Amino acid sequence: MRTKFLLLAFLSGIMMSVTAQEYQPQVGFSTENGSKVNFKKNKAGDNIFVSLGGGMSVFLGDQNSEASLGDRLNWAGTLSVGKWYSPYIGWRLQGNGGQLKDFQLLGTGTSRTLTQKDFMYGNIHADLLWDITNFWAPYNEKKVVRIIPFAGVGYAIRAGKSVAGYEFKRTESPSVNIGVQIPFRMSERIDIFLEGMYSLYNEEFNRVDMGHEEDRIFQGSLGLNYKIGRTNFEVIEPMDYALLNDLNSQINALRAQNDELSKRPKSCPECPKAAPVVEKIETMKNTVFFRLNSSVIDKNQEGNIFNTSEYAKKHNLPIKIIGFADKQTGTADYNYGLSERRAKAVAKKLTEQYGIPTEKISIEWKGDTQQPYEINNWNRLVIMDTNK
Repeated sequence: MRTKFLLLAFLSGIMMSVTAQEYQPQVGFSTENGSKVNFKKNKAGDNIFVSLGGGMSVFLGDQNSEASLGDRLNWAGTLSVGKWYSPYIGWRLQGNGGQLKDFQLLGTGTSRTLTQKDFMYGNIHADLLWDITNFWAPYNEKKVVRIIPFAGVGYAIRAGKSVAGYEFKRTESPSVNIGVQIPFRMSERIDIFLEGMYSLYNEEFNRVDMGHEEDRIFQGSLGLNYKIGRTNFEVIEPMDYALLNDLNSQINALRAQNDELSKRPKSCPECPKAAPVVEKIETMKNTVFFRLNSSVIDKNQEGNIFNTSEYAKKHNLPIKIIGFADKQTGTADYNYGLSERRAKAVAKKLTEQYGIPTEKISIEWKGDTQQPYEINNWNRLVIMDTNK
C-alpha cells in the first residue's frame, strides 16, 4: 500500500511540473534543420570569434617531389577574426604563414644539385564559412563536434633570399584558399579546432616556372577559438500568415472603396438641396495581433492602432482596450500577465505616439479565460473598442 502511495505521489509530481511549464523561446537550438528556420538578427558585437593556431605546411612546387616529405615540412601559424551571421553562415579574415621550404635543381648538365631554399611567406585572405552541421541538421549551440567548410581569396607575399649564389627576389601572388575546420566545443566560449587548408598561387610564386598552372601549399593546424559577445541565436516564431493575408485583403478592399468615393462630386448644383443628415456614430472595433509569447507590437499591426486613434479623435470617443492570450500555450497565471503586458503596450502606443489622452483609455486583460476566436493562434491579441 505504501509503495502504491509513493508511486502515485511521484507521478503526480511529474504531471504538476509538466503542466506548470511555460512557453520558452528556442534560444541556442532549433527543432528543425537550420536551413528551414529563420533566426533573429543579433547585435553587431555578438557572435564574434578570434582564433589562434599553429601546425605544419608543405609546399607543392615544381621540383619539390625530388625531396622526401619529411624534408619538405614547414612550421606555420594562423591568426583569425570573424563573425557568424546565423548558426550556419559566417566569415573570417585570416592571416597565415611561416617558413617555406622549396627545393630546386640548380646548375647545368650532370652538375645539377637539389638545393633547399628556406623562405618566409605570409597570406592574408577573407573566407566564407558554412557550418553544414547546423545547416543540414537542427541547430544546437551545444554540439560537441561541428564541420565547417570554407572558401576565400587573398594575397600572399614570399620574401626574397640569396641561395648558393643565386638571387631570388620577393614574389607576390593572389591566392585562392579552400579547406575545412572541425571545432570541438570545450565551453560556451572556447573551442579547440583542427583545420586543413589548400591554397593556390601563381606558377612563379617560388620563382620557378615549370609549365604548371599554379603553385600550391597545404597547411594543417591545431588551434583555439574564443567567442566574444552573445554566442547563440534565437529562432523567430512565425506569424499566422493566412491571418495576415486575410487582414491585408480587407485593408485593400477598404482602400479601393475610399478611392471610389473620393471621385464623387461634393455638390450637385442642379439638384435640390437634401435635408441635412445626422451622422450616426457607430462603435469601431480593431485588433492587434501578437507573436507567440510576445507583447511587442509588430510594424504590420500599427495600421490598426492608427485607424482606431484617428476614428476616436474625430468623433471624440473613448477607447476600451482588452488583452488576451491563447489557451494552449503557458499556464493561466502566465497568460494573465502576458495579456496585461499586451494591453498596456497598445495603450502606450495610443498615448505616446498618436496623442490619445490617458483619461480616454480604459484597459482590461483576460488572460486565457476568454477566447474571442475559435482558432487558438488568433487569440494572441488585443481588441480596441470605441464606444460612445
